[in-house]
Amino acid sequence: MSQFAVNLIFVGGSFLLYIMIAVWAKAGSTKDFYVAGGGVHPITNGMAIGADWMSAASFISMAGLIAAGGYANSTFLMGWTGGYVLLAMLLAPYLRKFGKFTVPEFIGDRFYSKSARLVAVVCLIVASVTYVIGQMAGAGVAFSRFLEVDATMGLIIAAVVVFVYAVLGGMKGITYTQVAQYCVLIVAYTIPAIFISLELTGNPVPALGLFSDHSASGLPMLEKLNQVITDLGFNEYTADVDNKLNMVLFTLSLMIGTAGLPHVIIRFFTVPKVADARWSAGWALVFIALLYLTAPAVASMARLNLMTTIYPEGTAAQPIEYDERPNWVREWEVTGLIKYEDKNNDGRIQLYNDTEAFKPQADARGWNGNELEVNRDILVLANPEIANLPSWVIGLIAAGGLAAALSTAAGLLLAISSAVSHDLIKGAINPSISEKGELLAARISMAVAIVVATYLGANPPGFAAQVVALAFGIAAASLFPALMMGIFSKRVNNTGAIAGMLTGLGFTLVYIFVYKGWLFIPGTNNLADTPENWVLGISPLSIGAVGAIINFAVAFGVSYVTEEPPEEIQDLVESVRYPRGAGSASDH
Repeated sequence: MSQFAVNLIFVGGSFLLYIMIAVWAKAGSTKDFYVAGGGVHPITNGMAIGADWMSAASFISMAGLIAAGGYANSTFLMGWTGGYVLLAMLLAPYLRKFGKFTVPEFIGDRFYSKSARLVAVVCLIVASVTYVIGQMAGAGVAFSRFLEVDATMGLIIAAVVVFVYAVLGGMKGITYTQVAQYCVLIVAYTIPAIFISLELTGNPVPALGLFSDHSASGLPMLEKLNQVITDLGFNEYTADVDNKLNMVLFTLSLMIGTAGLPHVIIRFFTVPKVADARWSAGWALVFIALLYLTAPAVASMARLNLMTTIYPEGTAAQPIEYDERPNWVREWEVTGLIKYEDKNNDGRIQLYNDTEAFKPQADARGWNGNELEVNRDILVLANPEIANLPSWVIGLIAAGGLAAALSTAAGLLLAISSAVSHDLIKGAINPSISEKGELLAARISMAVAIVVATYLGANPPGFAAQVVALAFGIAAASLFPALMMGIFSKRVNNTGAIAGMLTGLGFTLVYIFVYKGWLFIPGTNNLADTPENWVLGISPLSIGAVGAIINFAVAFGVSYVTEEPPEEIQDLVESVRYPRGAGSASDH
């Protein structure tokens, strides 16, 4: 059986399962659509949160970024994991106690202002649309290879599948679909990792294999990797970073951005009571840890496998001939995600760090520039092929990569549609809209969001994980401070909250657009996105932490020179902060 047929079986079978679940769990009310009826079991919810959380960025792109940058890119692991702990401890139980459908609804009620609610809707939509661009781009990468179509067609297929099960089932359908997707993606991620760890180190536990000896050379795994890549002009895989400020800010931006992500927060509204929200958080950490403990090993082993594929003799002096390239390179070339240019016309593939510092060594070897470009987002998906694993493993990881991308995309689209239908249309434009009309508005807004995300996903402003990092920065600068102040400060009023959100969001977006292009449109950036152009060495991916600090400062400053919140609002803060049980989510 051909690899294409195997891929179709795994991908098609998983999609059929998702759509069947969506039909079975079709939402019949707004409560079903927004919070899955409010009766989801904590273990089920924890697994669904895990799938929601482990997006294309985690499954497809994070290991690719760590593989390319080594320790310097471990900030993705530290930021996302630490942020989830913040979310679970500081926000989830309190928001569940509040008992509403959406994040903007909490902000609107806490800051006793329709304007605050509308500003929160804008912040949520901007962050979620940016995030979903990364998911759709990741889905396009996976589809383009495993269904042997171009990236644009892969993106369209992904959009159609999400449209069917997300629009039909709402949160109820998405919850049980995400449980299935978690099972698919975690099995797909760990089985190839176990095979590859055994092959390279003899250790079946990838996280331990990372610190074991490399079987072929006898050297420690990381020492062998450092040896191979430094000979080609790359920095040591385990090297420290020069810009500590940017690393700290980036990690902080990911952490607080995580805690402000609405599509994860709304998952805690689906359980019956506050204690269940805490248990959901605990179970989700267990499920997330299974992938996050494996990712560093997958990254390092993928990098070593790639380098030894190009330099099979273990020395930079003799790369493989292009005509003898392995089949996996040929297959990925078709997608355009691997590109080769023979710059010195020797018929061989030179893969190295083409910098001024390495130029003397490259000239001595007769090299005229790096000849192989490998999109970082493909490393995890290509890993089983690089390691010559069985075809069913390749099909499994295809299904897993798509499950990761589509599960998070569905959660984000639901957050967007809920904000539009529940907070914008019902909350501000037409409060008397019927439940049927609100449900229709939610589905239409989700369909529109899918179209926009698909269009932007065709030209993303970076790799999947980088685009997601931008979304985290936006959430960090806008929503996280408002949620924190709403729960833990009685003094912050509506004027302060609105001023803080607008200032944080505006500052962060302008800084990002200057380097990434206005509205992420290619070619519209004012400055090249390089360290030399960054203010104080702060990357656009890290600026969300600065935006959050500005948000807090403006909100507190404005609040303390204006009137205190009404006494009933201060009582509301007190009741939310000391949860002693909560009823079901209510519609207002």
